[in-house]
Formats: sequence, structure tokens, C-alpha cells
Amino acid sequence: MLKIWTDGSCLGNPGPGGWGFVATDGKNTAERSGGEDNTTNNRMELMAVIRALTAARRHSEIEIHTDSQYVKNGMQSWLKNWKKNNWRTADKKPVKNQDLWQQLDEIASTKQLHWVWVRGHNGDEMNERVDELARTAAERFKFTPA
Repeated sequence: MLKIWTDGSCLGNPGPGGWGFVATDGKNTAERSGGEDNTTNNRMELMAVIRALTAARRHSEIEIHTDSQYVKNGMQSWLKNWKKNNWRTADKKPVKNQDLWQQLDEIASTKQLHWVWVRGHNGDEMNERVDELARTAAERFKFTPA
């Protein structure tokens, strides 16, 4: 089974943001990161998982480690009702980041995903690594006047 760790970061919220992931099958390991100049932390958390799953196109069973309750709860609890309620929350407001949720839902529908929540900044080596990847990516989009 492929194991993936993901994280998103934002310098300000909104502000420059970054995402990162590490994937390993036990023999090979890959790292990727990227970002945007004006985004939110939640969008970067979602992008990390989307990019990781897109890169893992050959794998059907994947264990995803995330420190984002937003992503984990969204996928395991909220998504079903959002779709049933025409992308509205329980209090009838539009779902934030609907575009990314829809992308993630489409990709996830082709995979067997196992979600693992990891406490952030608590010594998990891989979680610390993806945090570093995401923060470094966000820094690249930080505006610095000449």
C-alpha cells in the first residue's frame, strides 16, 4: 500500500501559500511541493492531497496521513451531505473551496483511501517533513519589495 503524508501552509490567511507531500511504497520515496501567491491554509491542505493523489495514479489503495481535521473530516463526514444538499453546509451556506472538494471527490472515487490523522508539530518525522516542504513553497511566493 502506498503511504502519503500531506500538508498545507499559508503565510497570512489569505496570503502566499504552499503545499507538500511525501509518498512512499516502502522501497521508493517521492517528495513534491508547490504553492500560490494568494490563497488560504485550507486550500493548500486540499491541494496537497489532490496533487498527491494525482501523482499516485497507478495506486488504488492509499493511506493518507494528514494533520488537517478539515480535510479528514470533510472526506469522511461532511462530503456526503454537502453533495446531497447541493454543495450547501448544514446551515445552508455555500461550501467553501467547493472547486477543490469536487476535484478531490472525483479523484478519491477511483481509489480506496485510508485516512490517518496526525497531530501536527508533535514529532512525527514525515509530518514534520511535509510541513517543511509546504512552508518552503509558501516562502517562494512571499512578496518582497525591491
